[in-house]
Amino acid sequence: MRSITISSSNGFIDLMKIKVAARHISYRTVFHTILILAFLLPFVFILTAVVTLEGVNKCSSFDCLGRRLGPRLLGRVDDSGRLVRDFYKILNQVNTEEIPAGLKLPDSFNQLVSEMKNNQYDARTFAFMLRAMMENFEREIRESKFSELMNKHFAASSVPKGIHCLSLRLTDEYSSNAHARKQLPPPELLPLLSDNSYHHFILSTDNILAASVVVASAVQSSLKPEKIVFHIITDKKTYAGMHSWFALNPVSPAIVEVKGVHQFDWLTRENVPVLEAVENQNGIRNYYHGNHIAGANLSATTPRTFASKLQARSPKYISLLNHLRIYIPELFPNLDKVVFLDDDVVIQQDLSPLWEIDLGGKVNGAVETCRGEDEWVMSKRFRNYFNFSHPLVAKNLDPEECAWAYGMNIFDLSTWRKTNIRETYHSWLKENLKSNLTMWKLGTLPPALIAFRGHVHPIDPSWHMLGLGYQNKTNLDSVARAAVIHYNGQSKPWLQIGFEHLRPFWTKYVNYSNDFVRNCHILDS
Repeated sequence: MRSITISSSNGFIDLMKIKVAARHISYRTVFHTILILAFLLPFVFILTAVVTLEGVNKCSSFDCLGRRLGPRLLGRVDDSGRLVRDFYKILNQVNTEEIPAGLKLPDSFNQLVSEMKNNQYDARTFAFMLRAMMENFEREIRESKFSELMNKHFAASSVPKGIHCLSLRLTDEYSSNAHARKQLPPPELLPLLSDNSYHHFILSTDNILAASVVVASAVQSSLKPEKIVFHIITDKKTYAGMHSWFALNPVSPAIVEVKGVHQFDWLTRENVPVLEAVENQNGIRNYYHGNHIAGANLSATTPRTFASKLQARSPKYISLLNHLRIYIPELFPNLDKVVFLDDDVVIQQDLSPLWEIDLGGKVNGAVETCRGEDEWVMSKRFRNYFNFSHPLVAKNLDPEECAWAYGMNIFDLSTWRKTNIRETYHSWLKENLKSNLTMWKLGTLPPALIAFRGHVHPIDPSWHMLGLGYQNKTNLDSVARAAVIHYNGQSKPWLQIGFEHLRPFWTKYVNYSNDFVRNCHILDS
């Protein structure tokens, strides 16, 4: 500190001490500088280490390191956002252009990365290759899905070796064993076949094993098995084997009658002309038994739609056994009320209360399939079954009308005989044949939906649970609570493609101790 003397104008002399900057750096300044550097250097070291780990070690100069560290130290944002926007722009351009001819595609992502490094692809070439690979993979997945659906269709339409063996062995037993040919039911019980105080079930099938499960489950679940009468209708080729099974495996105290279609005098060509046409017309037979891929535009079809079309082309839909349900009043003229069952159902509760349901003058007691949480099974309306672009369909039917289910139905035959249901059924079948099956594709239910219009009484859905043949995610608690479960769909429980977690509800009624079942290795893995 130095002092200087300043004279004022008023004559007074004031001595003022003025600070003058020192010519050297003070120790205090040095101390503060060191302190700040000591605080910052660890952060600089850490940032340098991070950048090094990210690849800065490849830089060969301080200039390279500066380009990497500079934006970070100065708080600048990198240009990755701009790069992403540029790449989006390239992708949009590539999406509207044709893929270059002869573009060789790598087989995997790793190969794509390797080729990019080796060939120095630009972003445009990379985008083209990425698009071509994605489209190729999508095409392969789509083709695989259609192949899977075709294989499943063939598996569902075929007869498993074990079931075929069972039919052959029982047919042979019918010819060689008098016990297998004994009258069903015994002569003293014949009057009960037309006794309306009993509970009459009707089952139409050519599957002996399935029939045995339906009958066994109904009898075992009944509180009044002595009141049960089963009327089983089968075709001529299966009759001997079906008769043998129930002759050798009685379900007392229930009563079982087995009849072949050839044993019904009423089933003549005059009474069922349309069905004969359906079975014998070459075009119809080719539709159900021919090549299901030929002529199909798979590129414009979704796998789900294709699966529905395949199901509609199941050969069972031109089987007389499948159409017999519409002739029940004529085939059983002495019965007043019956329960009709499909062969892919299992009865889990006593069904005797069904005979106490008042149908209110209606013919058909059925579960409606347009009300429920299951969008696949319980959301069926007429629009799901009919082609409303056809003028006859559009004129006469309502697309929003609720559908109902076959498989477990209460039929009031006395009321039915007073209607023209059969004539309506035949009339619409003829129209569909004339239209080359353009009005509907799926078997017996669509004409029945029309024929029974105004004659259906809805029953509680708990009586009949559907979808176990194509609903892999079916709720098991709901299955256990249902009175009747229905394996409608391709994945029947007696097929290898059946759902394993749903199969036990069916197999519990298979008699695995039976010699014929055991020797034919039914459902052996």
